[in-house]
Amino acid sequence: MNKVILMGRLTRDPEVRYTQTNNTLVASFSLAVNRRFARQGEERQADFINIVAWSKTGEFCSKYFKKGQQVGIIGRIQTRNWEDDQGQKHYITEVVAEEVYFADSKRDGDTSSSFENTFGNNVSTDSEFMTSTDDELPF
Repeated sequence: MNKVILMGRLTRDPEVRYTQTNNTLVASFSLAVNRRFARQGEERQADFINIVAWSKTGEFCSKYFKKGQQVGIIGRIQTRNWEDDQGQKHYITEVVAEEVYFADSKRDGDTSSSFENTFGNNVSTDSEFMTSTDDELPF
């Protein structure tokens, strides 16, 4: 079984690009995930994890996720490698997002839940947006 559940803060706004073969949207971003424990006298450490979101999930991330925002991601780990133009091999491990969630607490006067008016109560997978009613949201 390959399932990853992460909660952390975006280190940058999602970057969007499209595949060359079938023009599919893909959003990439990095998530800073705090480690559970810190050594005494030291600051808590964080791991920086690369996230990739495809199609409508990627579109949702690119529209509503911003640098510094706390989010939850459910997905799977993927490894891949390629050779560049100079013949050098590259390896990468990343998480492919299958579900995405807002994890920040709601601030006074915040209108970030306006996405619900646009997308209704659909459940996010690779093909649909993740939304929910305000009663079900953690903020």
